[in-house]
Amino acid sequence: MKIYVDKVGSVTRNLQLGRTVHLTDEVRAEEGAVVAVRIHGEKSVYNQLEDVNGRLVTLHAGDIVVGALGHRNALHGYEGVVPESVKVGDRINVLNMGGVIGKCTSHNPGVGTPFEAEVLGQVLVFPEFQSRFGQPAHISNGALKGTAKPVTCPVVYVVGTCMNAGKTYAASAMVRRLMQAGYRVGGAKLTGVSLMRDTLSMQDSGADVVMDFTDAGIVCTGSRTAARVARTIFSEMAAANVDVIVAETGDGIMGEYGVQAILADPELKALGGAFVLCANDPVGAAGGVRHLREVYGIEVDMVAGPATDNAVGVRFVEQVVGLPARNARADAAALGGLVLEKLAPKLGAGRKS
Repeated sequence: MKIYVDKVGSVTRNLQLGRTVHLTDEVRAEEGAVVAVRIHGEKSVYNQLEDVNGRLVTLHAGDIVVGALGHRNALHGYEGVVPESVKVGDRINVLNMGGVIGKCTSHNPGVGTPFEAEVLGQVLVFPEFQSRFGQPAHISNGALKGTAKPVTCPVVYVVGTCMNAGKTYAASAMVRRLMQAGYRVGGAKLTGVSLMRDTLSMQDSGADVVMDFTDAGIVCTGSRTAARVARTIFSEMAAANVDVIVAETGDGIMGEYGVQAILADPELKALGGAFVLCANDPVGAAGGVRHLREVYGIEVDMVAGPATDNAVGVRFVEQVVGLPARNARADAAALGGLVLEKLAPKLGAGRKS
């Protein structure tokens, strides 16, 4: 069956789909399977979809949308799973703005109940020129595979106590300052659930190359995929000849998206030129610094996030926790200056011409 779709979620961007797609009634109930659904109901909050260009478009009842099956474990959003089986006519849910689709199992009241999505079929792709036989589409089609080039540039790891801890603000501020200093910067999002917003923010701030886990064929990271995906992204950035990588980890250092696997990996940890902790409050700042030290042997270099929103928080972090604290929104240049100073011994020869 061939249908015209109204909106295509950014989670499917590796496939470069058009607005007309072919469907099969046989749906593979697996993470990453690309499906078409019909939206049911209207919502006034959390009612948008990020398209393949990173633009947010509003969803309405009756819209036919292409997304990908996946799970989500968001404290401030939806929790959901890929159902054991998926059939045409089933009603499941839209779990995030990137177009991740699954069965919602719980939700945060702030985002309301999710959209219902009626399954229309799995999208087919035709990799062979003029072939009449399609193959079930998956977001791993056209994904990054990694390169053999060794990673020698320093990585700035931006971690947080939770989602919405200011990680993207901090990462973007550091990208901007490093770019202004003349370095070729890579901006990476290593963990989370598929959405282009954060890497686009880094790109807007001056990153020469941006990549995330969905570029590597993953809808939603976890403990089994996070470290492998980080290696893939870093090797691709090394092949793009960046001088420094600013790598944001989605969710928190105690979340369910695999951040712990990256922090515990000796090879990935050794690439760290600086570790930046974004915390929501003073307790999170103190506890996060201690947790990273005691569990992973990581010494945090500076603290950002809402815990530094005014002088009260900055004073606590600097006097009680004993670390530099700068706010990415109020003092972006100073935060970027701290990381530039930390990286200076490793970046001396990496300036653009």
